[in-house]
This record gives sequence, C-alpha cells and structure tokens, in this order.
Amino acid sequence: MMLLFLYGTLLDPRVLAAQSGEAGLARRLRPARLPGWRRVALRGTPYPTLLPAPGGATDGAVLRAGPAALARLAAYEGPSYRLVPVRVETPRGPCRARAWIGAAWRADPARPWAPPGGERVGSTPGRRPRSA
Repeated sequence: MMLLFLYGTLLDPRVLAAQSGEAGLARRLRPARLPGWRRVALRGTPYPTLLPAPGGATDGAVLRAGPAALARLAAYEGPSYRLVPVRVETPRGPCRARAWIGAAWRADPARPWAPPGGERVGSTPGRRPRSA
C-alpha cells in the first residue's frame, strides 16, 4: 500500500472510483494539507500541478492505495506527472506520502488552479478535468 496525497480531480469520488477501478476507494480519503506547495495550472492543459511555495499550502486528501489501484491511477495521470515524496499534515499529525507532480517547467505560476466550485473532500463535485 502506498499513501498518496491527492489535490485535484481524484478528490472527486466518481473520478477516483472510475480511474482506480475500486468503487469504495473514496471512503478512505482523509483530509490533509501539503505545506510549502501551491496548486497551479499545468501549462497548456486544464489540469493542476504543484509548485514549491515557501509559506504556502495546498489542501487535499491522503489515500492508501494498493498495487492494482496505484497502477490504474498512474496510467490515468500519464507521463506528464511523476510521484514525488512529500510530507503532509493530517488531523492525526504529519506523515510521509507521495504526490503526482508535473515538471516545474510545465507549471504556470501565473495561473492558480482550484477545483471547480471549490470542492472539498467528501463533497459531490461536478465533472472536473484529470490530475491528482
């Protein structure tokens, strides 16, 4: 099992279920915050990525994913993203996780990205574009 930090479209329970192949996976999402990073658009796409940002923080969720779900989610994220070790804050304290992050040169620091409608973990968001 791998602990993932999710901050984009995979927070949508329907997207997570469809892409992971596990209908109940969203029930395991737990709120988390990634300090020192901010969410921005991935240049040339409608998808988000993360950039280092001293003093910043990105809200999202952590999720333990098994090998089958992880393989499917990695395919969904595609070659524009790679898994990067991060340290997140959770209600139970800090922990290590991994987040899919695009290459820094592809990040558009002038275009902050927010989930449509400002959805949070456990909400029922509308349809959203791909990415962690």
